[in-house]
Amino acid sequence: MGNARGPLIGLKVIEMVGLGPAPFCAMMLSDMGAEVIRIAQKRKPGSAAHFAFANPKHDVLARGRRSLALDLKQPEGQRVALRLIAQADALIEGFRPGVMERLGLSPETCIAANPKLVYGRMTGWGQGGPLARSAGHDIDYIAMTGVLGAIGGAEGPPIVPLNLLGDFGGGAMMLAFGLVCGLIEAKSSGRGQVIDSAIVDGTAVLSALMYGFKAAGQLKNARAANLLDGGAPFYATYECADGKPIAIGALEPQFYATLCTLLGLSASNLPLREDPRHWPELRQRFADTFRTRTRAEWCALLEGTDACFAPVLDWDGAPLHPHNVARQVFVEIDGVIQPAPAPRFSRTPGAVQGAAVGDGEDSNVILADWGLSETEIDALRGAAVI
Repeated sequence: MGNARGPLIGLKVIEMVGLGPAPFCAMMLSDMGAEVIRIAQKRKPGSAAHFAFANPKHDVLARGRRSLALDLKQPEGQRVALRLIAQADALIEGFRPGVMERLGLSPETCIAANPKLVYGRMTGWGQGGPLARSAGHDIDYIAMTGVLGAIGGAEGPPIVPLNLLGDFGGGAMMLAFGLVCGLIEAKSSGRGQVIDSAIVDGTAVLSALMYGFKAAGQLKNARAANLLDGGAPFYATYECADGKPIAIGALEPQFYATLCTLLGLSASNLPLREDPRHWPELRQRFADTFRTRTRAEWCALLEGTDACFAPVLDWDGAPLHPHNVARQVFVEIDGVIQPAPAPRFSRTPGAVQGAAVGDGEDSNVILADWGLSETEIDALRGAAVI
């Protein structure tokens, strides 16, 4: 990890190792060249972390960072952490409110040691509010914003999506944005601050367009009854003759006309697409048409046109699609296929800085690089702090 590159070269970040959103945020910063040091809680021999991988290289969210394992329940472990934090530009933590305070690493303590520190806090409910200290996961946070209630078919309960929307979209990416904003401001003010990034807040922001539609009377509370929720037959998924799915997104009239022409359907002989009352009949016409050919045949006809078409690929197929291959959307690191850094920079491109390593694998090197003497490091190891 000594050949880092990207627009964030020179930025030093401390990541307090936790679950999901915080590591994803740290991964984004590392992919863009920041030096991110992971501080993991030193565990007893034989114990395992939640969601632990048998082989660290499979922990894609932990890629590109060196790891230091500290016993943060010991005062000396807390002092070591604070020495590193005092040299960092930013800190990321994703624990419940109050945990960092109990570890002696509160925002007040850390910013007193490092006035320019941008202290990023990642939680589900936020640092304040009636639910702040309650447990929860992605599904709970997106449920509270109206978003989960809009996902799924017309009948039955909402469908549980992957945890990309809340944990990573509303949570990690909002925290990364907040940290960069705070770092830019700190350059002019010389002062750090605390970023309170809550998944419930961020998910609500992601749904801004939907709330605009709602205010304009263009969004129903019912699922699969709206323009972008699978209700519109020209913005939906269909099954082909071989049972494989495809996606159609022909929202605009000109794209819809292209789709109909390529399907051999005359728009003038189809139910009126602008009237939702005709959508069930129009959906059936499209469904019947798409079942006449295999997905490969539809790809040959529709891919690369303005019909707004794509095959719905699985985890094995996505890295192999020619477009993804051409753009190098996926990379292979130490035998593990994973998404490449995004977005793309013309002059200072980011890069995966290396495969993930096990907790504490780099403890001695990190401490030496960040100014601790060999005598101090030996003493910490002797006291089982590292």
